[in-house]
Amino acid sequence: MSDTTSRMRHEILEIPEAVARLLDRGQPEIAKVAEALKTRDPRLVVTVARGSSDHVCTFLKYAVELELGLPVASIGPSVASLYGAELHLDGALCLSVSQSGQSPDIVALAKSATRGGALSVAVTNDPASPLAEASDHCIGIHAGPERSVAATKTFVTSAVATLMLLAEWKGDDALRSALLDLPRHLDAAARKDWSPLKQAIGAQRSLFTLGRGPSWAISNEAALKFKETCQIHAESYSAAEVLHGPVSIVEEGFPVLCFTARDAAETPVVQVADALAEKGARVFVTSDRAARATALPHIRTDHRLTDPITLIVSFYAMVEQIALDRGIDPDTPRHLRKVTETV
Repeated sequence: MSDTTSRMRHEILEIPEAVARLLDRGQPEIAKVAEALKTRDPRLVVTVARGSSDHVCTFLKYAVELELGLPVASIGPSVASLYGAELHLDGALCLSVSQSGQSPDIVALAKSATRGGALSVAVTNDPASPLAEASDHCIGIHAGPERSVAATKTFVTSAVATLMLLAEWKGDDALRSALLDLPRHLDAAARKDWSPLKQAIGAQRSLFTLGRGPSWAISNEAALKFKETCQIHAESYSAAEVLHGPVSIVEEGFPVLCFTARDAAETPVVQVADALAEKGARVFVTSDRAARATALPHIRTDHRLTDPITLIVSFYAMVEQIALDRGIDPDTPRHLRKVTETV
């Protein structure tokens, strides 16, 4: 009998193994990059990416700013590829994230950043890619083949690779320990039951995803996956911003998914979740503190920065089911290809 399980489902279930492989095989190169960072002592971090990889960079932005006190800024690749601008990046780390490492605009900006004086580091699933060749260092994410168009393994392993780099750069034993324990938490996260949220979404065509801090990056990734795998118009907002205008479109039964980890943002996110539920929205939140919103089962890890990664794995497991319920093949979203090359 043939296996009719989607490739996306297979790849979601492979995430714990892929992360364990990264933790085992990726450490030498990450330690080398961390030593280079300690020597260069950058005063600024800039990131270059698109799509899911850009959400990894948003996650890293919060992690670096919270743990190292360094400002992190995203640079639009078109600055180099279309406009030909040369940026002055002496004293900066430029981190380019791309699962394929092939997009010409990402490669162009990595080259420009290197010329501009930055220490350039590529994070990619292909260490032989043009992006890797354009950068001073390459961190391979060891995800293995990912054939479903929707990135799942590569999103998670890219995020974990950046946390590994942060842990080595800072010399953070607590984060190192939490990362080593992460694969078992991810396995449990993939098996959490979010079917009440799936049922609440039903045939809805629009919804919000919310978060704050590192979990806002997870919200951004979730909104993208709703769009590309389910053809649902999903908008991601910071929970601090949604009440400043977007709340106007909330009506009775409007679905809202709130991501929060066990960190300083948990209480304010839950407060917004309850406020939206009071307005009639169907609100779900990854916390047990809500009074009106519905709590989703979730995994808490040993660190505030690894908590959000378990949340996206639980989400991936659910969103693949929504796509199938809607008669959509999550492996081949319409109008999309696995590798998108922009100039």
